[in-house]
Amino acid sequence: MPLLNDAVREKARKLLADLPGTARLVVFTQEMECAHCRENRQLAEEVAGLSGRLSLEVLNLLTDADRARELQVDKVPALVIAGERDYGIKFYGVPAGFEFTSLLAAIALVSRRDSGLKPETRARLATLRAAVDLQVFTTLTCPYCPAAVVTAHRFALESPMVTAAAVDSGEFPQLAGLYDVLAVPRTVVNRQRHIEGVASEDKLLEEVLAAGAAEPALAGERPQVLVDPAQDRTEAGDGDPPPAGTGNVL
Repeated sequence: MPLLNDAVREKARKLLADLPGTARLVVFTQEMECAHCRENRQLAEEVAGLSGRLSLEVLNLLTDADRARELQVDKVPALVIAGERDYGIKFYGVPAGFEFTSLLAAIALVSRRDSGLKPETRARLATLRAAVDLQVFTTLTCPYCPAAVVTAHRFALESPMVTAAAVDSGEFPQLAGLYDVLAVPRTVVNRQRHIEGVASEDKLLEEVLAAGAAEPALAGERPQVLVDPAQDRTEAGDGDPPPAGTGNVL
């Protein structure tokens, strides 16, 4: 049974019809101890079939360990969006729900080979001398998460020193707990600093540059929590949607 209904499939087909370049969808899966690997693979297969500019590769995390190391994939289900080279753009967990928007945006981004970032942001990212890893924690029901994911992916496309992954908190609750994820989106920068809510391009740049110049966090060191002044963190009650521009409470 298809995961995409007819309406969503046709809308996605139209969005992917004008891709200027190619993109590769690289799925990592395994048969054992992976609750949603099958759905992740099926979703990638359905999306790849919507455009002749998309190709699909399915790998096993264990038996294709060399490729996993090459693409810096360490858990499943995983989906890498790449071009002729890897840009460090990933999804951990099935990119369904609101994250399907993030998936289509990542494909379009890689296809264009253009981050769309401001010239000054591009120039400052070119000065990075240390690797920066961004983990954007999401849920499938968070309407604000795609904005945070897309911004992080744009940074990864622009700089070979930056990697960016969308991480489904529901799929990886232990990882979410490790980083005290109580509301989404929450962006973890180099496992060391946290940004609550949807960070602006300027705010994310500030934290990426700081992380690129900082020493790695010591084991057990408490991460520093940062809140973008433009993104007030609101604790929404059960059944109450969070105000626009704020995080989505888990």
